[in-house]
Amino acid sequence: MSEAFTVRLFGPAREAVGAAEVALSLASPATAGAVVTSLARLHPALAPLLPRSRVAVNRAYVEAATRLDPGDEIAIIPPVSGG
Repeated sequence: MSEAFTVRLFGPAREAVGAAEVALSLASPATAGAVVTSLARLHPALAPLLPRSRVAVNRAYVEAATRLDPGDEIAIIPPVSGG
């Protein structure tokens, strides 16, 4: 069984993919780590950014093993720098 998720992208992640959101279908039970693995496979230009990025679910940073529920708000937060 698979579940559908929408992943929001910001900054360099958005630029690498060319879109603000990506739809994913993940095997159940889906995890934050599965989101990262799937994104790297489907969008190779995004792969170099993912090790330095964080996954947020419902506006909180999560670990790779965190299970996802349908309807969760998922985002990839790339590193931020500035001066």
